[in-house]
Amino acid sequence: MQFVTSRLEALDKLNKFLENDITNYNSKRNFDFGVTNRRNVSCLSPYICHRLITEYETAKLVLKKYPFQKVDKFIQEIFWRVYWKGWLELRPKVWTDFIEDLKSIQDDENYLKAVNGETEIECFNDWVKELKKFNYLHNHTRMLFASIWIFTLKLPWQKGAEFFMKHLYDGDAASNTLSWRWVAGIQTKGKNYLAKSWNISKFTNNKYKDIKLNENALPLIDKREYKLNSLNLNYENISNENLLVFENELNLENQKLKTYENIYLVLLSNEVRQLKLEPKVLNYKSEISNDQKKRFNQIQLINEDKLHTLLEKTKSFDVIHPSIGENYSYLNNMKKKHDLKLNFIIREEDKFSWQFSNKGYFNFKNNIPKILTSFNLQ
Repeated sequence: MQFVTSRLEALDKLNKFLENDITNYNSKRNFDFGVTNRRNVSCLSPYICHRLITEYETAKLVLKKYPFQKVDKFIQEIFWRVYWKGWLELRPKVWTDFIEDLKSIQDDENYLKAVNGETEIECFNDWVKELKKFNYLHNHTRMLFASIWIFTLKLPWQKGAEFFMKHLYDGDAASNTLSWRWVAGIQTKGKNYLAKSWNISKFTNNKYKDIKLNENALPLIDKREYKLNSLNLNYENISNENLLVFENELNLENQKLKTYENIYLVLLSNEVRQLKLEPKVLNYKSEISNDQKKRFNQIQLINEDKLHTLLEKTKSFDVIHPSIGENYSYLNNMKKKHDLKLNFIIREEDKFSWQFSNKGYFNFKNNIPKILTSFNLQ
């Protein structure tokens, strides 16, 4: 299983999925048939995660070919990413608390056995090796993995979320962190997700059987409450000639942007990241960033050292909003340190969609038709 590194290749993958396989998605999407047979899912998440292609253009291409009723599950899965992103935007302290929690958790012997695939649970060990080799896991398998990690191996959910972010090509601060919280039972308080032996057997086509799991575990308890923040990311149309972009917001084609003299595309190294990434993951980010450079002459790829040098001379930038997570935290620190004036540019589709992230996904799902209609996506 290989992932491509250019926008054109990603669009080609999407189009082939629409032509050949999407009609099986509704009935087959929860099955993990192994790395050699992923035709029941799209495997587009690494590209959508970095917005090499966006959720919205993906939905538009799908609905151009099929009626909503025939592909509703696929559209809903695409919009889970939008929902999670909006949910975290409205509650940014969830991310900062997650990062702070990690600082006080020690890597004990049970943790080391888990991340090295040396537990007594065969499927879990296989998934660890698959994640490390291919930097991807099937979405349903991720839920099963997280449940085993939390409730059978009794490891901190924060360390599991960190482990995924470290290895996944599609590691996303919102989707990853909040999905782990959901499995643990603290995202939707009192409602956890429990992996069960029959479930794993069924959805791996009977590859694994008679798995010894804790199938009656209670949800975790986290008494912290998070109030809704307002979105204060207004774009002020002043005469900045410089644009900052981070590697998780690569799509400039679908942005209504003026012409910039300089576009600085920032890829942070592990030296300044709060969550350290595997070299393969950083290299993947570098390759897809280089694809953008080929298509926009004014783009310069820079790391944090070159960014520091730039910030000594230039104090005012337009910024494609990188969303709550690693890049936004770093940028916010730089803003305070260098007294920067930043005009955040936020996609109109995001701004509109995120207002529906104030409650649970059921409420958001009911508003998907409104989102689709508002931006002529169907």
